[in-house]
Order: sequence, then C-alpha cells, then structure tokens
Amino acid sequence: MNPDKKIIINGLLDRVNASPYLIVIDYTGLTVQQFTELRNRLGAGGANCTVAKNSYMRKALAEAGLPDIGADLIGQMAYVMGDAEVFSAAKVIKNFEKEFKKPEMKVGLLGNAILDAEALKAIADIPSREAVLSQLLATILEPATRIARVVKAKFDPDGDDSTEEAPAAEAEAPAAEA
Repeated sequence: MNPDKKIIINGLLDRVNASPYLIVIDYTGLTVQQFTELRNRLGAGGANCTVAKNSYMRKALAEAGLPDIGADLIGQMAYVMGDAEVFSAAKVIKNFEKEFKKPEMKVGLLGNAILDAEALKAIADIPSREAVLSQLLATILEPATRIARVVKAKFDPDGDDSTEEAPAAEAEAPAAEA
C-alpha cells in the first residue's frame, strides 16, 4: 500500500477511535459556502465533518473493528465525528437539511450499533442533556412548590400578597426622604 494512503487511513482510524459515534452524510449538491456553514455549525456543537474516499473509510472502520457499513458508502460521502454528544450533531444535520434540503443522513454508528437514517433523525429529536435535566428538576420540585402554595394560601386566605407590598412601600420611603 502506498505510504501516503496509509497515513490518511491511520488519520481516519484515529478519528474513528476517538469518537463515540459516526454519522455518514451524502453531501451531493451542497455548495462550498453551504458545506462550510455546515462544518461551522457542527464545530460549534463539538463535532467535525471530514471528507475522505469511501474506500479509505471502509479500511479505517475495518481496522477499528467496527461493523461493516461499506454498502452505504457510495457516492459523495462526508463523515461526522466528535467527542460531544451525538444528539447535537444529529440535530445540526437535521436542521441544516430542513433549511437547505441537503445533506442527507445515510447511516451511522453509535458504539457498535448500526443506525439507519430514520434512527438518526429520531436521535436528533431527543432533547439535549441540559433540557432533560431541567425537566427532571422541575418534576422533583413540583411537590414542594404545591406545598408552598397551600401553606401560603392557608396563612393568607384573602389572597393579599403582603410580600409584594412591603418592598414597594420601602422603595417609596427613600424617594420621599430625598
């Protein structure tokens, strides 16, 4: 094998081994400006988009011991990998596809699992980790919030909110002194 080809395959192998996921996209028809914009959006989310010959990627995946997706590597393919969550990368690609009608997600790898385009789109619809954590926190705090409302209503049956009136009265007092 040509030493230059081996260097390229080893570079792809390093990227594949460092990333927990791989998303293969067909970028046929994207302009240079659109492809640059896609790369910038992916980069903001912790992912990168690499263009390589499909045969080189097949060899890199085989050397990494990952499942064979060679049948899907036909045409102008780009490979999205990163060290962040797969959700953000899939979401960027899906939103970009809605906006520009391109690129098309073909196949993906998450660990050793092969994901088809529909599974990748479903992953893109999953909320981010932060959103799920905030929903969990809201669920945990809801009973305490209800108890606080009941206690407040018990001690303030007229519905007067004396806590809002007190700061307003204090704010008017210094203005009157001046």
